[in-house]
Amino acid sequence: MNTQTASADIDHVARLMDTVESAEDANARAVKSTVLSPRFYTTDFQAMDALDVSSVRAEWDVMMKEYEGDNNHDHFQRDAAFADEVRTLMPQLSPEMRQEFLDFLISSLTSEFSGCILYNEIRKNVANPDIKQLMTYMARDESRHAGFINQSLKDFNLGIDLGSLKRTKAYTFFKPKYIFYATYLSEKIGYARYITIFRQLERHPDKRFHPIFRWFERWCNDEFRHGESFALIMRSQPDLLRGANKLWIRFFILAVYATMYVRDHTRPLLHEAMGLHSTEYDYTVFRITSDICRQVFPVEVDIDHPVFRRCLERLLQISLAADRATQRGGVVGRLQRAVCGVQAAWTFGRLYCVPVIHQELPKAIRMDPVW
Repeated sequence: MNTQTASADIDHVARLMDTVESAEDANARAVKSTVLSPRFYTTDFQAMDALDVSSVRAEWDVMMKEYEGDNNHDHFQRDAAFADEVRTLMPQLSPEMRQEFLDFLISSLTSEFSGCILYNEIRKNVANPDIKQLMTYMARDESRHAGFINQSLKDFNLGIDLGSLKRTKAYTFFKPKYIFYATYLSEKIGYARYITIFRQLERHPDKRFHPIFRWFERWCNDEFRHGESFALIMRSQPDLLRGANKLWIRFFILAVYATMYVRDHTRPLLHEAMGLHSTEYDYTVFRITSDICRQVFPVEVDIDHPVFRRCLERLLQISLAADRATQRGGVVGRLQRAVCGVQAAWTFGRLYCVPVIHQELPKAIRMDPVW
């Protein structure tokens, strides 16, 4: 499919998307569970309690001192210019752009709050002092992030009721090792996304259409450190990085990349407003994330393989077709969605078969956020 046709399909589906016009709409969007939306997780707390990080004690203690130092304790405060920028810039957004930005904020808040809930629940259900301390610090950070985003939603009178969201959104159970793989990737790709946006708007401040982006550099350093925490946990449990577990690592990398690619291509106006192209932005993020993940993952996805790129584009087209089928409804719509489900599974299976790059893990685990 050519680029012009693909863009038309994306625009068509974007127009069909439920709009957010009220706080009730925003809360409904946050609660809704879809393949592309952030999820809430729970896990095996006894297994988490049994973790032993003594093999990485030196690096662990340094990291705990960084958390204790809390260099972002005063960062998430809206300065005097924030409200002025909102009043000046927001009326300039088209209705379509406004919807994409709101979707970005709601999705980001849900993701941050998901981490806050998971880390806090682990903290409450373990006695292991190392894990309890870590989860306390990470829950603190994610709570700040979610609250800061919520303040920007409240500028639109669309604040999310976080207490209600915690009670009503569905939870997914993941074994601890799946939590480690998925959350490590989520934190590191979150860093890569935020720093790519920050650097772009640092070069082109005229394209910064909302003041929240000025906070992204120090904000994403929190995300980076959270990922470092899970890197240390996984390196302290070497069996998680060997044998059949390499297949799970491969699965989670592909699932996270594919989800991001499809989701981001439903927000073309958001990226265009920043002077970014969705595909180029995503591959920049993939490249940064792949560079970082060499600290802990023994396999790396070949993001330049032509089959990898074709499969991501195919998954996007299947997702757009599934959205159109949902809008159509009825028996025909349900059948079309079922066909899309089969096509997506087949395409992901083909994606999974793309050869990966094998690598030795470095002796030094910790990395610095230098991007």
